Amino acid sequence: MTIDDLRNRGLIILECISGSKAYGLDTPTSDTDIKGVFILPKAEYYGLNYIPQVNNETNDVVFYELGRFMELLSLNNPNILELLNTPDNAIIYKHPYLTEIKSELILSKLCNNTFGKFALSQIKKAKGLKKKIVNPVAKERKSVLAFCFVNYEQGAIPLEKYLEIKGWNQENCGLVNIPYMKDVYGLYYSERLGFSGIMKGKDSNDVCLSSIPKGTMQESLLYFNRDGYSTYCKEYREYWDWVDKRNDKRYENTKSHGKNYDAKNMMHVFRLLEMAIEIGKEKKVNVKRPNRDFLLEIKSGKFEYEELLKMADLKQEEMELAFEKSELPTEPDLAMINNLTYRLRDRFYKDKK
Repeated sequence: MTIDDLRNRGLIILECISGSKAYGLDTPTSDTDIKGVFILPKAEYYGLNYIPQVNNETNDVVFYELGRFMELLSLNNPNILELLNTPDNAIIYKHPYLTEIKSELILSKLCNNTFGKFALSQIKKAKGLKKKIVNPVAKERKSVLAFCFVNYEQGAIPLEKYLEIKGWNQENCGLVNIPYMKDVYGLYYSERLGFSGIMKGKDSNDVCLSSIPKGTMQESLLYFNRDGYSTYCKEYREYWDWVDKRNDKRYENTKSHGKNYDAKNMMHVFRLLEMAIEIGKEKKVNVKRPNRDFLLEIKSGKFEYEELLKMADLKQEEMELAFEKSELPTEPDLAMINNLTYRLRDRFYKDKK
């Protein structure tokens, strides 16, 4: 099922502008994100083809089936609570039946956790980008050889340097296990005995062992830093996956302010923490942010990363205190939400008869 299917079949019961334009944080370059709710026809809902969510390829447009929407509300999911409380000027269409879903009946102290965890995930994303920018990984992938070392004179040197000194090719080397010494091998060399080499090919993920004739002289000991190679492979894959999938517009913005962190993610950290504080104190979700200028200053990279972390720690403490003193229930009334979901679906289906 596609977004067009939802529209053509008249299944949409809520459609809203979301993201920066709903928060009041949009700028001339901001995209228009759409979120909403649809309801499956009775036959499809009761059949084997339940569809919880429909979105476009870029996830700029996302619609949740009524049951999934209510389930996420019962978990006090931040995105879904924002959708429920979308400002009137950002609502494109809302079926009258949905006025029965009131956030004051659903909000609970779970928001301390859900909004807090969401904010922390944004900090983690910002940190991850900072690490990637400060520590880029070269496009040319290192081979196993770069993680091998041999004993030489009074110490140890990289294998590649050792081969250079000796004037040897890795293809003419042979390795054998050394008992009781993990990742340490006996290193042999011969241009005529047909050894298997240290690795079979450039893309090999392990060293290669050879059959060594009895009496052949061992040249040195070789250590393969297997853990170091494994860590490098993981970082290489993550970095170039990120390069391939990154949002270039946001990346260029990050480079332009020169602070080496994802300022947009950090802006959302403060937005989420402040919304959570308001929920704890006021028992309501304020989607449109009153401090637009401050949040856009964060997005523009005005603050140093460490400064923002300290400010976020203070906001988190304020959030914890707000929920500690809050009169909100510990968790939502699941029986009430379940009953409401049933009644709404029943009304929709009766209307379709």
